[in-house]
This record gives sequence, C-alpha cells and structure tokens, in this order.
Amino acid sequence: MAKGRQRGERGGSGSGSASGGGRAAAAGPLVGPVDGGTAELAPDRERANAWTLLIDGAPQSHVDLDDPRYLDFSYQRRIGHLIDLVAPARQPLNVLHLGGGAFTLARYTAATRPRSTQQVVEIDAGLVAFVRAHLPLDPQARVRVRTTDARAGLGKVPDGWADLVIADVFSGARTPAHLTSTEFLDDVRRVLNPTGWYVANLADGPPLAHLRGQIATAASRFGQLAMAADPVVWRGKRFGNAVLVAADRELPVAEFTRRVASDPHPGRVEHGRELAAFAGGAAPVADAAAVASPVPPPSVFR
Repeated sequence: MAKGRQRGERGGSGSGSASGGGRAAAAGPLVGPVDGGTAELAPDRERANAWTLLIDGAPQSHVDLDDPRYLDFSYQRRIGHLIDLVAPARQPLNVLHLGGGAFTLARYTAATRPRSTQQVVEIDAGLVAFVRAHLPLDPQARVRVRTTDARAGLGKVPDGWADLVIADVFSGARTPAHLTSTEFLDDVRRVLNPTGWYVANLADGPPLAHLRGQIATAASRFGQLAMAADPVVWRGKRFGNAVLVAADRELPVAEFTRRVASDPHPGRVEHGRELAAFAGGAAPVADAAAVASPVPPPSVFR
C-alpha cells in the first residue's frame, strides 16, 4: 500500500466479486454525486484494473477488479485475515457487512470462499448505484445489497444467521453513535450463530478514548476480544484505524498476530489482559450516552 493510503484510510467496505469495468490505466478519475457528497474512483496507476474510492476526498476503499483477493488498505487486509481465519479455508460463510463502500470485503469473501451467502447494508443508495455502474459485481456471487441504515438493516436479519458480522460504517469521517453501543451489540449477538465473530473497523486518535470505550463495550457482550492496529496508533501518536474482533469462542490470536506482523505495513495485536489494561477501566457505552467517533484531523488525508 502506498504511504498516502496508509495514512488516509479509515473506512468503507463492500460486496460481491467483480468482473469487467473500465481499465484504470487507460482512464482518468470517475466522479459523480452520491447521497453523502461527491464520490470519486481514482485509478491505481500500479495495477491495471484497480481503483480507490473517495467520498469528498476521503479514501474509503480500494478494489482490484482483476484480483479481488488483493487488499490494499491495511485495515481491509487485517479484516481479510479474519475472514480467512473464522472457518476452514474455502468453507462458505453467511456474512453480514454493515457498510458498503466499494464492496471490497465481500468481493474478497466471494473470491476466497465460493458459495458464501452475503448481505451488504449501505444507507447511501447513490453510492451503491455509482459503484455498481463502474465496478460491477459478479452476477454469480450470492450478494444481496440493502439500501438502509445499518442498524435498521441489522434488525431485519434472522436470529443466528451470520457466521461473521463486519461493521465498517462511516458517515462522513465518523462512525455514527448508534453503531457504538451495547444495544447495537446486543442485536449483533442476536444475528450471530454461537460460534460467529463480530469484526469492526474503528478509527481514533489521541487520547484514544473512543477505542477504549469500544473495547469495554465489546467486552461487556463477548467473552473473547483481540484488536490490531499500527504501533503509532497504539501509542496514541497518530489518528488511525484499529480492527476489533469479538467472539464467544477462543480466537486464533497467535496466527492473527503473525499475519498482522507480516503485512506490508506491520501492525500489533493485543488481547486478554493487555487489551483490558489498554482499555484502562473505560465504561461500556449505552445508547443514551453514545457519541460518534472523533473527527479525523485534516492532516490524516494529506
């Protein structure tokens, strides 16, 4: 991943495997209005048919139409590791994606776990249409896209349906408050089967109060947690992404740690007592007290 992508990434993932679409090397940026602002697909000059999705100039996700297994953003690569580890290789999964973006992670799931059944919930209907038009989905992929609020869409999923719930929702540059609470996680637990995992893309900067609160909130609802982030984010030196995974069964922490440490931009995984110590006694967040995640500083996307 280019240095700028590493610094600017923060959210927006997606659905289905893709084929076709314009050749990035032969095209300039594609720009169009969406419900949440202005969307741009910027061609990746290093990969022939790959694009970066930006909303109002903020990077959301990256898609390689020729190789949906390629994950460019560090946070998406870390979630990709968890998609790989949640079940034996190539075993089909039921996956719920809260947040659509360019459908990157569901494309990855469809490519690595054929016959998976996936639901994507994305509130921005204009964005869904824009992405479908320029980065078409594989019609053979079993992906359903619902254009509604993430929590409302979550509420329509049957009990125990999901092997994996991935939350990657940003309104502007912030995770909405109603997707940060214990009540939200109660509904996530309802949707997950007993061995399922909850995975969230979080973003925060010093003093990391949002991350600490989200760890405490997840710990109040799940028995096992782990979180991956860049060392500078862990130390509170820079605003950035952290990937949280929570479950009620033992997590493959050693293998997740090895993969994250071996990434092009190595990260660090914390779990158990170390993660609890990092949370520092933060209290779980209820709906009544929930607030959106912090606004990134302007320097993040430079």
